[in-house]
Amino acid sequence: MRQPRSGPGKRRGRGPRIPATTLRKQQAALANVDQITGAKIPKSFVFSRGKLPSTLRHLQQDLRKVMLPYTALNLKEKKRNNLKDFVNVAGPLGVTHFLILSNPKSLPHLRFSKSPQGPTFTFQIEEYALAADIANSQKRPRCPPGIFKNSPLVVLSGFSGLGNPFESLVEYFQHMVPAVDPSTVKLAACQRILLLKYDKEKEVIDFRHYSIKLQPVGVSRRIRKLMQNNQVPDLRDLKDVSDYVTKAGYGSESEADDEAATVSLPSDVDKLNQASRKSAVRLQEIGPRMTMRLVKVESGLCSGDVLYPWPVAKKSVGKKGKGTEEEIEGQEETEDEL
Repeated sequence: MRQPRSGPGKRRGRGPRIPATTLRKQQAALANVDQITGAKIPKSFVFSRGKLPSTLRHLQQDLRKVMLPYTALNLKEKKRNNLKDFVNVAGPLGVTHFLILSNPKSLPHLRFSKSPQGPTFTFQIEEYALAADIANSQKRPRCPPGIFKNSPLVVLSGFSGLGNPFESLVEYFQHMVPAVDPSTVKLAACQRILLLKYDKEKEVIDFRHYSIKLQPVGVSRRIRKLMQNNQVPDLRDLKDVSDYVTKAGYGSESEADDEAATVSLPSDVDKLNQASRKSAVRLQEIGPRMTMRLVKVESGLCSGDVLYPWPVAKKSVGKKGKGTEEEIEGQEETEDEL
């Protein structure tokens, strides 16, 4: 015999039933919040406006990898999509930052925008190299897929004492990726660095992307491979197992230890890098690489008053601030004419 319910909407021995729609909203809200710090996780869209050559399309995909895991790696774009479409989709998905590539008059531009109300920082890309170009220039390129499971550490250099608009630009870069709490962060999760360095003489920003690699000090390459691969090496041509370690010279296979890059780890990272021994921190560039010059700052999302370069009169501010979004949307027509 069935027992009567203890109340409306309740079951005996259970709490109230939560509607499926409410449950999905709660899960979506939790996905946008860092469970450790409680702060909102910044997410991004990397997309283009107007027609881009193939090299800039590859650069766009490289930038999406830089912003992983809190970006849409396979974001689909259509010609009929305008900026408002991305803003409308960004709200429900918790997207807070836009990186917009364009190519007006064959000059690559990259906009960093805060959704939905701005500001917007427009950079002219003076030089760039794709991640594939960086890998082809290296003897031993290193870019394991696992390093994109966590956001990069943003390192800023040369921005002190510049005042606005660089103060607000620094704030934008600092909040572009999730904040790191030194007391709770896991060292194994810190595998990438995004370096943004301002050159005061040339007035440009160098954009560099590195992978972080820890190597125990005083351990040969053969021993490292033996412990990392967990496989028995081929010892058929050796008389003793010690020959495997000393073959080709112990010192020649262990990389030089740089005292400045040597650290004592507060906790164990893996089998090789443990708190009981010192490890060398090595950075290897994985790309992309860019040299950018700040050419414009707007108060809104690709619109509004022009805050940089400094306007001469208030009338010119209004003229420059209007029509920015239309200019972006009309780049496709400009490219067709070229």
